[in-house]
Amino acid sequence: QVQPVESGGGLVQAGGSLRLSCAVSGRTFSSYAMAWFRQAPGKEREFVATIRWGADRVYYADYADSVKGRFTISRDNAKNTVYLQMNSLKPEDTALYYCAALYGQGLKRDAREYTYWGQGTQVTVSS
Repeated sequence: QVQPVESGGGLVQAGGSLRLSCAVSGRTFSSYAMAWFRQAPGKEREFVATIRWGADRVYYADYADSVKGRFTISRDNAKNTVYLQMNSLKPEDTALYYCAALYGQGLKRDAREYTYWGQGTQVTVSS
């Protein structure tokens, strides 16, 4: 079992940057695909990015079209941590950002596939 804990959220002006971190407890972190989702008030939770560590020792990642080219997901298996570097932030990026874990090697965009969730960290982008 793993427990994700997010940090790094805050208030930033449009065009600015933030880096979110997600520390994960557990001994088999590298066996989990990790993802970031977000949920704005009155909206459904939406996929942001996901990353996995392949058997070929290569990182594989997938991004929502709305963040592609602006956000970068990465992971440090030695530190049991996944990151989300967010650049060129827009007011529409304002949301509660969640970290999620899925055992196995799939790159999934459906939140229902993920077993373990953090409590979320708030990102607010002012115009």
